[in-house]
Amino acid sequence: MEAQAIPTITPLIESADQWGEILVLLPLLVALEVVLSADNAIALAAISRGLKDPTRQTQALNLGLALALVFRLGLIAAAEWVIDFWPLQLAAAGYLLWLATTSLLPLLRSEATEADAAPGDQAAGDGASDGDGAQAPHNRGLTSVIATLALTDLAFSLDSVAAAVAVSDRLPLVMTGAAIGVVALRLTAGLFIRWLAVFRHLEAAGYLAVGLVGVRLIVRLVAPQLVPPEWVLLSVVGLLFAWGFSARKPAPAEPSPS
Repeated sequence: MEAQAIPTITPLIESADQWGEILVLLPLLVALEVVLSADNAIALAAISRGLKDPTRQTQALNLGLALALVFRLGLIAAAEWVIDFWPLQLAAAGYLLWLATTSLLPLLRSEATEADAAPGDQAAGDGASDGDGAQAPHNRGLTSVIATLALTDLAFSLDSVAAAVAVSDRLPLVMTGAAIGVVALRLTAGLFIRWLAVFRHLEAAGYLAVGLVGVRLIVRLVAPQLVPPEWVLLSVVGLLFAWGFSARKPAPAEPSPS
């Protein structure tokens, strides 16, 4: 006699199958969120770093990502509609390209100025830029930064939501993975805030990765057959991050003894 034919055992078997799926798929969904959000984390860190006060940076990240989680859960609930709704994908691509362009231009000008400066002046300039926000193009109010964080994560989420829904069609499971992924994103963004003050190319590398995601969204809309595999995008982002961590900022010049 098959076990499924016994009414008292059938619910237990079905429950075991469901828990087995959760144990296998939930770590996969969380890992997927974390891997696909690596470039997102550095962008969020750079945006929140525009607030000079570390307490306000923490507050912006907490509130911005809480709002981002609401947006993500909404995307997952409407995933079937969102994935095929090209105007939203076009708007997300345009926003990411705008964010990357407007953020990279001041960084490139700043690096060009530092390259032309004397070593002593460059060290002093780095200290001033960190303090005065010259290298933080998003030096705005708290509410504006929170909104920017939420919108940026929303634009990035289109890729991760599509990938997560492809892994499992159980919405509660996908939503749980997204929630854990946002918590991991919050911790990673906190680390990147500290690293941005140490590595001189890291912010530029992050915004180049943002632009790359925007270009990929455009290509997916215009010529989906030309979209490269996910591992190609992750490899390019990995190379960008390797460049971002390749050089430290000069230490501030110590005052000469009088």
